[in-house]
Amino acid sequence: MTTMCRIATAVARGTLSLLMFKFIIVVPETIYAEDYFQDVDVELVLAVDASASMDADEQDVQRRGYAQAIQAFDVVRAVRMGPYGRIALTYVEWGEPGRERVVVPWMIVATAEDAQRFASMITSAGNSEAERTSISSGLLFAARQFLSSPARSLRRVIDVSGDGPNNVGPPVDATRDRLVRQGIVINGLAITTKGGEGFGWKPWLPRDPEILAAYYRACVIGGAGAFVVSVDRAERFEAAIRQKLVLEISGLQPVLMRAAQTNEPLAMDCQVGEKNLHPFDPGHPKPFN
Repeated sequence: MTTMCRIATAVARGTLSLLMFKFIIVVPETIYAEDYFQDVDVELVLAVDASASMDADEQDVQRRGYAQAIQAFDVVRAVRMGPYGRIALTYVEWGEPGRERVVVPWMIVATAEDAQRFASMITSAGNSEAERTSISSGLLFAARQFLSSPARSLRRVIDVSGDGPNNVGPPVDATRDRLVRQGIVINGLAITTKGGEGFGWKPWLPRDPEILAAYYRACVIGGAGAFVVSVDRAERFEAAIRQKLVLEISGLQPVLMRAAQTNEPLAMDCQVGEKNLHPFDPGHPKPFN
């Protein structure tokens, strides 16, 4: 064998060994990633308000409400009654643009034990800190989470909660429309435990907690069967979330909502939150057009 032949043979053997080494490393990661590419009944992002208007006590109430609701019997039953008997779930917090974070990464939830594990991860995380309220940035962040989802489903849902209107970032109604065109359903949880304080209680704004629910209906939610649940007392928080999760997991439309929540959306100004940041601008902002 000539010198050139020996060199060629050595190179070939080295290349084969390298390929085999890469094969040994990569393949097990693909084969044993059991949580990936499972068929589920819904991929659900819980997108939770952590802006400055949600103080530490309210963030704690909000987290405990979600943790308790996820473990509730009727929620777990809704999961088990689906065609696949499992869902993909993640919990994120949002505030102003760039201050979003994943609190609990994607998890396949199929049993009560899965739900308990997910709930414990919610309550063990520290509070977020943000100043402004950007529902639109929160929705965009939530939508990006579907790119890393470990599952496949025919339904992708964002469950967004908040206690005030969008006041910074992209226009919320345009953002909503963009995500709905991608096949994403957006449902809302309007938190009015402060009596609608999220609107700033400016002299030209009525102190009516229902305004926030109307804002969510007109400017935030969208997609087939989208709905809003409103909660006005801390002690009702867990029950409101539980009702909402059962509807979202089961894919049922809310047929028992109050009449005010099933009416056509009011002609609301979706820029009311942004305008409230500049209260001395000409033409005082009004919630309704």
